[in-house]
Amino acid sequence: QVQLVESGGGSVQAGGSLRLSCAASPYSGYCMAWFRQAEGQEREGVAAISGGGMSTFYADSVKGRFTISRDSDKDVVYLQMNGLKSEDTAMYYCAAKRLCGSWSVHRHFASWGHGTQVTVSS
Repeated sequence: QVQLVESGGGSVQAGGSLRLSCAASPYSGYCMAWFRQAEGQEREGVAAISGGGMSTFYADSVKGRFTISRDSDKDVVYLQMNGLKSEDTAMYYCAAKRLCGSWSVHRHFASWGHGTQVTVSS
């Protein structure tokens, strides 16, 4: 299995920005995705990026505000979050699997990080 370590969470005011990072070890070249889970809610897919970085996918709720990217040499994936809203408050998790088909279905991912908290105050 791939080990995933997230970083970059924190507290920010509405309208602000944060960048999350997820480092994979060992190098996998897998599809990597970001999920989030707010208290009392189901885990939802936020964004995903293919192994080569050529394809990206986003939830409708974050399109135009969040950008996923990856440094393929280092197997690190980033989630740049701009225009943050209070409803973006959640624990954010990085996940990996071989291909990005059905990327937003969390049950299809076998490798998970421990999560990083994002809190947006209005």
